[in-house]
Parts: sequence; structure tokens; C-alpha cells
Amino acid sequence: MLYLHDVWVNWFEGEENGYNVCHFHEWRKEDGIELLDQVPILYIDDVLYHYIENDLQDLPKPLLDSIYKRGYLRKNQERISLDYACIVTNGESVIVFDTMGYNLPVRKSRLIPRQERLVYDMIEGTNAHEFSFQDNQDDKEYHILSLPPNTMLGLTRKERQLKQLLMMALDQLESTKNSEEVRYWLTEWNPDKYPEIRNMNFEQAWNALYQGVFEGWSRAHEDLCGKLIKGQPFFEKMWELEQGSEQYNNTYKRMI
Repeated sequence: MLYLHDVWVNWFEGEENGYNVCHFHEWRKEDGIELLDQVPILYIDDVLYHYIENDLQDLPKPLLDSIYKRGYLRKNQERISLDYACIVTNGESVIVFDTMGYNLPVRKSRLIPRQERLVYDMIEGTNAHEFSFQDNQDDKEYHILSLPPNTMLGLTRKERQLKQLLMMALDQLESTKNSEEVRYWLTEWNPDKYPEIRNMNFEQAWNALYQGVFEGWSRAHEDLCGKLIKGQPFFEKMWELEQGSEQYNNTYKRMI
């Protein structure tokens, strides 16, 4: 089995969508970076790779058995074994996971570019491992709190986080079933349509608002999000964290 040593990871926990497992250029100074002493590498096919990257389902038992206790975390000069931790690649993309003792990829991370290139070099000339498993990704349901990947294409980490915050606020708004309030926010989003909006019922206004903000991200999206969350401490805290977030400076990035 192939191994990578001294692996820098930035764990994103409980993420079922790969777009939320940030690449190195989006890591931030407040992220908790860990150093893994040793991690096994598995070259796998596209189907299994995307299953691991974009879901939180049980992993194939033969895969788990093959990596059991083969990964190690380095902490305070100690070498601590991890039950199931592994770097997987399909030859085009790379992700690291740690099951935290379970059977599913609870934590996921990208690699720093230098180590990602090293993985590609190490698997060159080798064949992909085959593991049989039940792929249910065709049945995966996306919804307002778990948007499909195409709606996040081209967005920065901050924009993705704010878009998810906007969707959380809209989900809460929908639960009120308040026609007047939804019409108000739809008018904020699209004031030119006010004459039409004033005659909409709740469902019509809600669908128009949701479909209007569903695609992409813009200054208008951000303005609407900022207004929607006013007076809600939990949402406001998330907003402040994103507005004040900074990425690692180039000096630190060169260090790792």
C-alpha cells in the first residue's frame, strides 16, 4: 500500500457536498489545521470517489478493512493511530477522509498543492482498486439547505457560506406562511415587479423569491441576505464571521 507522510489537513466535518470541503487557496487562519504523520493512499474509480466526496454514506467494508489502523495523527510528539483515515483519488481529484471510528467519511479535507501533486505521481502506472458497494447517489435529494453543486459553481468560500446562510433564512421565512412578509421580501429582491407581486398568494411569492435567488451569487444576493437576518443573533453571528474572515497569508502558506 502507498503512504503519504507529514500530511497537512483542514477537516470539514459532516459535509455531504464536496463543494464545502475547501481547497487550499480557501483555507483560513482560523481553521484548525492538523498534521497527520502517515496516511494510506487508495487509487479508486470515479464512481466510488464521487460517492465519498459528495455523500455521507457507509463506506465499503473491504475498503475500511484495508486501511484499518494504517493512518496516524501526530500530536505533541505523540503518534496516535486513526481507525479509518485515508487519501483517495480517482487520478483527477484528491480528498482525505477520517471516519472518526464510524463507517462513513465524517471528516474530509483537501491536500496542499505540493502533496496533491505527489499523490498523482505516486499512483502513476498503477491500477485503481475495485471495491463493490451500493451506490445510491442517483437517489440523493438536494433541497434548500443542501443545494445542488451547479448552484455553487464559481463561488468563493465566503459566497458559498453566505448563500447557505441566505437559504437558512429563506427556509425560516417559508415556515411562517406569512404572505405579506414574503411579498415584502420579494419586492426587496425585485422591486420592478411590485405591481405583479402585490397580487401573489404565499406560494406564488415564495416560489418566485426562491427561484430568483437560486442561481449564482451577486451583490443583490448579499444585500438581501444581510437584511433578512437582521435581529436574529445566530444568523447575525454567522454573517459577521464571514464578513470578517481572512485567508491565510502567503507567508504561512509557503511554510506548509
